[in-house]
Order: sequence, then C-alpha cells, then structure tokens
Amino acid sequence: MTALLTRDNESVRPDPVDALRPPNDREATLLGRGMPTDRLRGWIVTLALTLIGGIVRIQNLGTPTDKGTPVFDEKHYVPQAWQMLRNGGYEDNYGYELIVHPPLAKHLIAIGEWLFGYNAWGWRIMPALAGTLIVFLTIRIARRLTRSTLLGAVAGILVISDGVLHLQSRMGMLDIFIALFVLAAFACVLCDRDQVRQRLAVAVREGWIGESRFGPKLGFRWWRFAGGLMIGLTFGVKWSALYYIAAFGLLTVFFDVAARRAAGVRRPWVGTLRRDVLPALWAIVVIPILVYLACYWAWFASETATDRNYVAIKDIDPGFWAWMPPALRSLGDYSMNVLDFHANLVTPKDKPHPWESKPWTWPMGLRPMLYAYAGGTDATGCGESTCVRATMLIGTPAMWWLALPMLGWSVWRSFFRADWRYVAVLVGYLAGFLPWFTNLDRQMYYFYATPLAPFLVLGLTLILGQILGSAKRGFERRGTGMLVVALYVGLVVANFAWLWPILNGNAITNEHWNAELWLPSWK
Repeated sequence: MTALLTRDNESVRPDPVDALRPPNDREATLLGRGMPTDRLRGWIVTLALTLIGGIVRIQNLGTPTDKGTPVFDEKHYVPQAWQMLRNGGYEDNYGYELIVHPPLAKHLIAIGEWLFGYNAWGWRIMPALAGTLIVFLTIRIARRLTRSTLLGAVAGILVISDGVLHLQSRMGMLDIFIALFVLAAFACVLCDRDQVRQRLAVAVREGWIGESRFGPKLGFRWWRFAGGLMIGLTFGVKWSALYYIAAFGLLTVFFDVAARRAAGVRRPWVGTLRRDVLPALWAIVVIPILVYLACYWAWFASETATDRNYVAIKDIDPGFWAWMPPALRSLGDYSMNVLDFHANLVTPKDKPHPWESKPWTWPMGLRPMLYAYAGGTDATGCGESTCVRATMLIGTPAMWWLALPMLGWSVWRSFFRADWRYVAVLVGYLAGFLPWFTNLDRQMYYFYATPLAPFLVLGLTLILGQILGSAKRGFERRGTGMLVVALYVGLVVANFAWLWPILNGNAITNEHWNAELWLPSWK
C-alpha cells in the first residue's frame, strides 16, 4: 500500500521518481536496516516450523484426563465453556458462582467442544491452535526484530521447545489465549513503528518534513488500530490486559517520539502529543474497551446470565450512574464483585496450595506445577510393574534459567545502547511480570507466567543474533558464532526432549520420574 501522509491542509503521496534516488542520512536513519529480501524462503521457513509446532502440540492431545474429566483448572473453564455452548454463549449456573473472568477464552474453548464434543480433544483443540499461532507469530516477530530469516527460524525452534507454551497449549485453560493475543498486539506495534518511519521517510525525501515544527500528520495507522483490537481480545480473556494497554500505549508514544526526532522534527515531543497521542488513546484504550464489551454480546442479549439483572435484583440505587442503561450498570457491579474476589483470593496460612508460587520464582521456573499424577496400578506402559504418568508445567531450563541474564543484558542494551529492539521486548516481558508484585498475598501459580515465554524467546534470539554476528565480520567470526548458536539451540531441543515424558503424561519408571525432578523445589 502506498504510504499517505498529510500536511496541515493537503494529502501527499510519494513521487515514484523520488523513490529511485538514494536515501539521505535522515532517511537512512529512519528506515534503518531493511527487511530480508528472501521473502519466499521466509514464508517457507515460517510455515514449515509452524506446521511442526502444530503437530507437536496436537499429538496425543487427549492425555491426560482425570478418568475422562478435565484436570486441574480445566475443571473451572471447560464446564463453563460447555454451558455457554448449550445456552447460546453465556453462563447462568448460579450454583457455580465462580465466573470470575471475561467470556472470550471460554467462547473459544466452546468452539472446540462444538466440533469434537465434551472430551479432551474438544476442550483442548482451540488452545492447541492458539499455541500453534504463537509459533507463527514468534517467527515473524523475530524476523522483523533481527532482519534475519535465520534468526526467525531459531526463534521458532526455541518457542516450539518451551515446556510452558507446550503444555499450556494442551490444556483447556485461559492463559495460552492471553499469550496469543498479547503477542499479536506486540506484532502490530512493531509493524506500526516501521510504517510510521516509512511515512516520515517520504516527508524527508521530498523535503517538507520541516514545514511544521511538529512534523507531518501520519494518516490513519491501521497497524496501531489492529493492535488495539488485539489488546481488546486480551481484555476479553483476562483483566491483566489493562497492564498491556498501559505498556504498549507508552511504547507506541516512545516509538513516535524517536521517529519524529530521527526525521529532524524540531519539537518531537510536542509533535507527538499534538499529532499522535489522541489517536493512540482511541486505538490503544477506547478500542480495547469496546472490544471487551462486545465479548459480552451473549450476556447482554440474555435475561438469565449470571448477574445479568444484578442491579434490579439487589435494588441498587444508581445515583450518579442513573443515565447508564441497567445492563451496563449490572456489568459494572458484577465486575466490582469479580475484582473483590481476585483481591481477596489470598493464601490460607494454615492450608497453602502445595503448588503455589510467587512471581520472583517465575523467571527461572523454580516452582513448577503438577497438573496430573497417576502411579502404581493406575499407570501402566513403562515396562515395569509400577509406573508413573505425570504431567508437570515446567519451562525448559536451558531457556528459563537464562531469563535473568537476558533481562540484565536487555536493560543494558536499552539504556546504554538505545537499542529499541531490547526496549520493546523488555516492555512486553515486564508488563506481564511486574504487576504481580502489587499484591503478594494473593494466590499465584506458575501458569500465570505463560505470557512471559514468547518474550523470553525473543530476548534470547536477539542475544543469539549478537553472538552470531554479521556476515560482514568475516568467515571465522561468523563460523564461530554459528557454532555457538547451533550448540545452544541443540541443547534447548535436547532439554525439551528430556522433559517430554512429564510434559505429555507418558508412562515412565519411578527412577525416570525422580531423574526428571532436578531441583528440590520441583518436588
């Protein structure tokens, strides 16, 4: 699509003759290193690895179950999705008052149950599809960040080999959808950044970038709009999307200021405030709220959904909110009840959950989660009289144990080398991590770290790109870098293969089970 910019009173399209001229310094700074020219190979690599990732996620998807029923927190969301399917999209079981998340992910799980029935394949096929799409997005994002198809492929192999994303893709739970939509929003933010710079480069090339001290208007930014839609879908899964609204909104402003400064705009901050902030608020704040409300379409259309007529039943005085329709007021009061539930979901001091963990353990995966366990006569197939079939959520240590060094290096590159790529990855990672420190008394579990995994992979891929080095550095330097990267990727794949039995609930001996538990905190 031809870039369209606007001066204060007219639309301007780039002159095709100007496009043939070599870029000047400002234009070159704006455009940076171009995307790889091997587009066909890039798509072949992407689709091939995505297919492999899908096969890995979907194989033996019906295992494990609790004697044919859901396991762990599937027991909450799978029956709710089934109820939605039977009701036409909403939950109405007042005897099961644990409806504490928005409906979108449960709608998606219900699609799988509609296709395959109320069984493990039915309630897990949509999470498996979400996990497969995460592979696709990670490859494309890494390729855009590094401008390298090879490093995009490396990121694809790493994300396929992560234990957290693998197992969460095989569970009828919500967090894999959070990871998918957050990653999709992040991809849109990156595409928007490149598009903005391309549009400003046109103004620089044509020589009218300085006609206004605030810089040109940038026209409608479809990628930013799409990012808002993706954040809205995240919001429709869990409220933790609120943190990504703030994080990605600020990241977009940072990118806009940097782009206007690189273009030579005299007042880049004021220009961003005048030209970009209000449209950004619309795209990154208002659109997600509208999408969130749209996710409740069936709830609004019903008369018997849980708390649908809450304000009327409780005879709540609307006060200032009298102008608002009763349905919206009921949703507001219902949401406040949900917020109160989450705020007071604290760990009982006399009976803590055996697999609870706090956020400081998540970066290195020091306290994984046991989703299912069968031993003795309940588990067969390992070749001995007693076997173990266990399914444990655990991040591949070859990656997760490097999380803190990755974060440290990202901070250094962000502040002392102004490397926007590390800034972006750091923002995505910390937006899913830091908010959990605001209420440490709350019950927390390792699966909340699922959205961190793709950003961990992207951060590691950036570092591997630096280790690999540029092809211009010489054969010996490039060869050494390639060897280190290959050895590391091989180590990750081998580590994932070692964990395979306890990620998939395969039958193993007791000795093998004990050998899988590397740390005391894993037991």
